[in-house]
This record gives sequence, C-alpha cells and structure tokens, in this order.
Amino acid sequence: MSTPITLATGELSPLFDCIDSKGDKHSLTTYMNQGKQVVLYFYPRDSTPGCTKQACDFRDNLGRLSEHGYVVLGVSKDSEKSHEKFIDKQDLNFPLLMDTDGVLHDLFGTWRTKKNYGKEYLGCVRSTFVIDTDGTIAWCRYNVRAKGHVEMLMRELGIDA
Repeated sequence: MSTPITLATGELSPLFDCIDSKGDKHSLTTYMNQGKQVVLYFYPRDSTPGCTKQACDFRDNLGRLSEHGYVVLGVSKDSEKSHEKFIDKQDLNFPLLMDTDGVLHDLFGTWRTKKNYGKEYLGCVRSTFVIDTDGTIAWCRYNVRAKGHVEMLMRELGIDA
C-alpha cells in the first residue's frame, strides 16, 4: 500500500462527484458554483457509538451551519442499506455519500493504517474537511474525536454554539 496523501489548509481540495444513499448526485463543483461551503466528514462505520454521536451532533447543529452557508456531507464505506438504516434510525438531516469502493477515502487520504490493541489494520481515520467556495481547504483535521468535534469545528469556524 502506498502512503496516503495528507491534505492541508490552503490547498485545493480534490474534486468529487458521487451519489448518496438515496441516489442523488453530489458534486463539489456544483456546490462551489452555488456559493456553498462543504463540510465533508469521514467516519468509520454507521451505527457505532462514536459515529452515531458525531452524526447526531452534525444533525443537531445543521441549522446553524446552514445559516452560515455550509452543506454537511458524511462519508463511510458502508452500503446503501446501512446508510439508509442509519439515517432513518437517527433522523439524520444531511446526506451520506456512497464510497464502497474507497475512492473518496483515497482522494482525501483517510484510509490509513490504524492500531487497536497492538494490531495494525487498514481503516477509516475519522477526519473532517471544510472546503471553501473557491475549492480551497479552509480547515481540515485527521484523527478527530467524535465527542465534541462538531462543537470544536463550529468554534474554529467562528460560528457561535
């Protein structure tokens, strides 16, 4: 496996076109043309405790993020059925993008070697990217914690909690 890329604030974001679990298309170029900023967050698995906490925090703060021109998109390698079950169970109000083949994970460098109890394996490193209307990465972090992440992100973006 090659070393994953590591994106940084100020760099141009990789462009992407993909569908969500409902089959709707999402294009970074389209969002940029609409003057929208994109919060693209990668998480390991639907319906796990940390991922549920993070998704619900985005759900609960989506109104405030939307008021400031942000669109929230979640990404994991889970199936369409898994995403839909997660959306329905948690009443999520933003799309979950389909990335079963890992293309988005590779573009953003979020599929990496992880360690758990001394065992190494490949998996999604919980990460968030804020992409500005001109396509530059305005904010990004790899290895974020689920708990308190959305609150910290909003604080760093200058959005009152």
